[in-house]
Amino acid sequence: MATTIRSGVTITICTAWAAIRPCRRLPLDRTRRLLQLQPPYLSTAFSPQVRCQGVWRSRVRCTSDTSGAPPVTAPGTSDAAAADEVLLETPGSFRIYRSGKIDRLNDPTILPAGVDEATGVASKDVVLDAGTGLSVRLYLPNKLQDASAKLPVVVYFHGGAFLIGSARDPTYHKYLNALASAAGVLAVSVDYRLAPEHPLPAAYDDSWAALRWVASAQDEWIADHGNASRLFVAGDSAGANIAHEMLVRDGGPRIEGAVLLHPWFSGNAAIEGEPPAAARVTGLLWSYACRGSAAGGADDPRMNPLASPALERLACARMLVTTGLEDGLAARNRAYYDAVAASGWRGRAAWLELEGEGHVFFLGKLECDNAKRLMDRVAAFIADA
Repeated sequence: MATTIRSGVTITICTAWAAIRPCRRLPLDRTRRLLQLQPPYLSTAFSPQVRCQGVWRSRVRCTSDTSGAPPVTAPGTSDAAAADEVLLETPGSFRIYRSGKIDRLNDPTILPAGVDEATGVASKDVVLDAGTGLSVRLYLPNKLQDASAKLPVVVYFHGGAFLIGSARDPTYHKYLNALASAAGVLAVSVDYRLAPEHPLPAAYDDSWAALRWVASAQDEWIADHGNASRLFVAGDSAGANIAHEMLVRDGGPRIEGAVLLHPWFSGNAAIEGEPPAAARVTGLLWSYACRGSAAGGADDPRMNPLASPALERLACARMLVTTGLEDGLAARNRAYYDAVAASGWRGRAAWLELEGEGHVFFLGKLECDNAKRLMDRVAAFIADA
């Protein structure tokens, strides 16, 4: 995955925080730009000539010098031209401008709910809050051997750096059908609000509301087929970050387990084994998604939980953390797992790493051997096998 920040000094970095999705690059649609943000909206400075190893490399250019001074507009450049300058671009995902506007470049296709021909899983949409647009998509497998049997319930949060993605897009619709079928679970995929139109904590708050709604078993499918005492949270990348946040909030439902697939965590400084520039790009994106409301930058405990005492009170009995060893976040994922295991938390933590795979590789190639191995491990974890 290539990410570009334009304006001057060129550095090479690894980026591995956004979901890999098999989509075509769309033509620029100026009508999809969003509101202008008030400074400071992109606050991270980049050092020159930073290089790191990884599958996805990026060309990053920034006018900031090593002192951290903000970007400087070239002489003779109009304010309008400066505002239209592209600061960061991930082809196939999004393009962010100096003004704070964003173009979403991912495939905007929305798939309807229904019965999936490949798996036989049935799905339906439920609107939870018409005012905010919060909704969920439920997935019910057809493998019920006993009509009275109750299935584990998995609340799933999609990835996309808090900026793109939907519970109803082809990538996640296909993955949730596969998950519900393979693991024999009633899955609930949350369609939370996206930044920057709805800055964080909107995505966290929507996810929290959805989790509590699922636990209340107000829906017919959940009441008839779900086992509320076997509740799980799961997600990939930014969605795994959301899953973690659900575990440290007070007053939530009892959660049996959590599945964090290639979680997106970071910090103001790189840790051992982590590409230094990757942490800086994350800081920029975190600042953008929060619109300046994050305490401590990327050391906000929601983005950097490594030193947080909240790890001791994770609201689940079991946790599975996974990564791909070619993922630029692999070292951070392992550090998170180690911190959880050493925190004094009374639950059981499990770890799975897959060689030769990058960030959320399984979303784009569900049929490959390692994706099948990962799905089998998730299903076994939920079954507690």
